[in-house]
Parts: sequence; C-alpha cells; structure tokens
Amino acid sequence: MSQSVSVLIVDDHEVVRSGVYAFLDAQPDIDVIGEAKSGEEAVSMALEHVPDVVLMDLVMDDIDGVEATRKVKNASPRTQVVVLTSYHQDEYIFPALQAGAISYILKDIQMDELADAIRRAAEGEATLHPRVASRVIQEIHGAKSEELNPYTELTDREMEVLKLIASGLSNSEIAKQLVISENTVKGHVSNILGKLHLVDRTQAAVYAWQQGIVRRKR
Repeated sequence: MSQSVSVLIVDDHEVVRSGVYAFLDAQPDIDVIGEAKSGEEAVSMALEHVPDVVLMDLVMDDIDGVEATRKVKNASPRTQVVVLTSYHQDEYIFPALQAGAISYILKDIQMDELADAIRRAAEGEATLHPRVASRVIQEIHGAKSEELNPYTELTDREMEVLKLIASGLSNSEIAKQLVISENTVKGHVSNILGKLHLVDRTQAAVYAWQQGIVRRKR
C-alpha cells in the first residue's frame, strides 16, 4: 500500500488504547490519528478526521459500539470499522456486522495480526476471528433455525408489524393501521431486523413468507 492507513482507536479502557496505540503507531504504514474513549467521541472524531479505519470496542458507557459503528458508517461511508472486542456471542456479532463493520476480531489476537487486519480493512477485505466466522457460516447454512426459530423471540406487536411488512405496507401505513406513531414502527422494525439477523425489510418480508408467518390468500 503506497499511502499510510489512518486509524482511529476507540476503547473506554485507557490501558487498551495506550497499548494498541503504541504498537500501531510504530508501524511505518499506519498513522494513528487519535483515540476516543466513548462511542459519541468516536463519531465526532470520525466526522472530523475521516479515517481509513476505526478500531471499535463494542461495550462502552454511552452509546455502544454497534450504534457508534452505524453512526460512523452513516457519517463516513468510506471509513471501514474493525470491531476489536472480548465478546463473541451472537447478540454482539450479528448486530455489529449488520451495522456496517467489515471485520470482527477478538482481543486475544496477536498485535501483528491486528495490524494486518487493519491493512486489509483499508483495502476493503474482511477479517473474522475463527470462532466468529464459524457462527456466521452456521447462520448462513441455517443451523440456528434448526434449533430454534428466531421469530419466537419476537413480541406480539413485532409479529404484527412483521406480518404487515410482508403484506407490503410502508411504515406510515403500518402506523395508521396499528394506531401508533411512525417512530414507534421504525423502532419495531429495527428490533425485528436485529432479532432475525436480517439487513432490511425486504429480507424480513421474504423471511415471513418462507416461515409461513403470512400465507397467500386463496
């Protein structure tokens, strides 16, 4: 890579930030442009500096890393987000990837491997910790759905909204039918997508038809 990769480090633990900063800043092709100790600060600094890569912690006191990732990607689509965390459970992995993270690695990674993951992210290449990659593959192959249908986790109201999405209704139309605000509908839609590990409402509609949640009228 001809130009250095600009990196913003985001973690609420000073020891972690300092250790990662010291190593990355010593790399001749990596330029650490700053550190953020919170999600809000990360978004603000990403807007100001537009880094190539944001190294993102997930669990922080203000907004979490998933929401911060979503905001960073909205503010600067060219910026790649690499999640660096201790958590490998589904409730962290899938929302982070859906929010726009290109890579998901765990904090037991070797420092030189971390640097390589950052370089690859800057080139648009993903890096997944083996344990995370295994879960993603299982999800793609439908292994989880054989154990438990995720839609059983939906609330009654979320099921109502999902059925109306599958029927082709817009958020405003759903709001009118259920006599709730459009913002409330948007909240339900976000929860549905998160619980079902889906990206958008089109996928939600397809899922509802596939699972028989809605059926064609005869």
